[in-house]
Amino acid sequence: MPIRFTPFSCPLVAGHGVAAQRIRQACIERGMTPVAAFGGEATLIDEARAAGCDALHPGERDAVMQVSIAERCRHLGLRFLGSEPALLETMADPRLMRQRMREAGLPLATLGQGGEIIAMSLLADRFGRVLYLSPRQRRGAGAMAPLGWLTMERYRYLGELAARGVASLGVVGLVEVRFQVAGNRLGFVDMKPGPTGDEGLDEALLGLDPLVEQLRVLAGERLRMRQSRMSLDGQARLWRFELPSSAVFSGGPGIRLDQCGQTGEARLLAWGRHSGELEARARRVLAEWWGEEQASHWLVTL
Repeated sequence: MPIRFTPFSCPLVAGHGVAAQRIRQACIERGMTPVAAFGGEATLIDEARAAGCDALHPGERDAVMQVSIAERCRHLGLRFLGSEPALLETMADPRLMRQRMREAGLPLATLGQGGEIIAMSLLADRFGRVLYLSPRQRRGAGAMAPLGWLTMERYRYLGELAARGVASLGVVGLVEVRFQVAGNRLGFVDMKPGPTGDEGLDEALLGLDPLVEQLRVLAGERLRMRQSRMSLDGQARLWRFELPSSAVFSGGPGIRLDQCGQTGEARLLAWGRHSGELEARARRVLAEWWGEEQASHWLVTL
């Protein structure tokens, strides 16, 4: 069933911590009045109805968890701010998703073969425009973008492949596509619903907030940016951790901290025009919290 582009202004945002906080901030930027969820999965719909919400955002939940939420929202007339249930079911079934991407003409990764995994978020509107964002890799609790070993030509090729796959599915909103690169071979691995928590990298490198843009396209609006006018600026890294209780954020250029006081969870984003500048900025902040030795550990993990 295609997405119904009914208006919404008061969404319940599922989840807790920095993830839900960032989505609520995006809602506020769009002039909405978001409501925080307090319970777990089983009480989301009841909380939304009790609060008078007209929509529900699933947060950073995976496709399997989002399917049931989306179906319940549809039956109760509550707008679901994510992919439609049929697409979520396809994302939740790796074999079916690979089949759909093969039909769209994408090469598939060889299962069990080693190689590097590249993730890339994409935005799509209901008018057929698709944008691919910055290529990234995850290492433990962190992520980095762009990738020094990935040429611009190959990045664009992967982005165009991902956009073709997303367009073939009729996606509206935000998703993540992952590829495996092994030597000269590359192939599609899987697709996941967005957001994923790595959106800060795209903000820093492209000057675009995927969370705000997701809300815009789900409201039926067009994507304003064109792929031809988007370029990666500098380098960025993102870490997820819990801050020491005594930590004080001193700020500084190229440094951003998203922190949730209720859970202690934090996400640190460092940006630089080149790798040396990025590392110097990140090391300074990390050393203020944990000392030089631990700061080196955090930097080595990426």
